[in-house]
Amino acid sequence: HYMASPDPNFEAKAKDILGLYLEPPEKAAVFCIDEKTAIQALDRTQPALPLRPGRPERHTVEYVRHGTVSLFAALEVHSGKVLGRCAPRHTSEAFVGFLEEALASHRGKTIHVILDNLSVHKTPAVKAWAARHPKVQFHFTPTYAAGLNQVEIWLGMITRDCIRRGIFHSVPDLTHQIMKYIRLYNRNARPFHWTYSN
Repeated sequence: HYMASPDPNFEAKAKDILGLYLEPPEKAAVFCIDEKTAIQALDRTQPALPLRPGRPERHTVEYVRHGTVSLFAALEVHSGKVLGRCAPRHTSEAFVGFLEEALASHRGKTIHVILDNLSVHKTPAVKAWAARHPKVQFHFTPTYAAGLNQVEIWLGMITRDCIRRGIFHSVPDLTHQIMKYIRLYNRNARPFHWTYSN
């Protein structure tokens, strides 16, 4: 369903990214990186209403907001493992710091990084970092086709399993629960098997 993208280079960009999934270069690492911004630490005033036959679990609509964090996530395509970091704000400096952390264990290798077209991924700070790391190659998804980035699948999973259903008493509690989810996920992580048909 990505053909609705207005990107004139849609086909070339999509082919490039799908090639990294289906035939990754030898002795190179492939990462999918993205952010989930402004995740709210919502503390519900009452616990979830119990399940009943034929009725889903329900939550009260009353809650207290304790603040937000942004989650940076890097999915290593080969292993399926995820590295995450929570930051108070979504800035290019925080993103560069996360790049350093996420890719540190693969220094010396060629590293392919799949990103969407968010402006934070193309700031002067990010461009300067990329210039200092010539073995890191950025691959940008076509416009309106961020779903080609596999980490979007994982971000959907953590949203469904942890964030949307969670009760968080503070921002540190929210951060703790996110990082706990990542640790548990990585115990049984598997790569996503990507298929494509045109």
